[in-house]
Amino acid sequence: MNNLSFSETFDDRDEYTEVTQADLDRATFRIGLNPSPRKQSITIALDESLIEYFKLKAGENGYQALINETLRQAMEQEELAMT
Repeated sequence: MNNLSFSETFDDRDEYTEVTQADLDRATFRIGLNPSPRKQSITIALDESLIEYFKLKAGENGYQALINETLRQAMEQEELAMT
């Protein structure tokens, strides 16, 4: 077994170049092997009571993700109703 500590083994081996915004723009983000849908940042005005509701319901998971999922479910239900 090797007697070197983790820090002695890996501290000086960071040879990766810095990731740039151009690299991220070209990247394909994936969930498993499937490309994940990209998200677009927007500004939207919501009632304070709605924001508080989603913040409380989401807990540590992030209220914006919960709002996104709720809107996605509403859209999918509407699409099912139209068929």
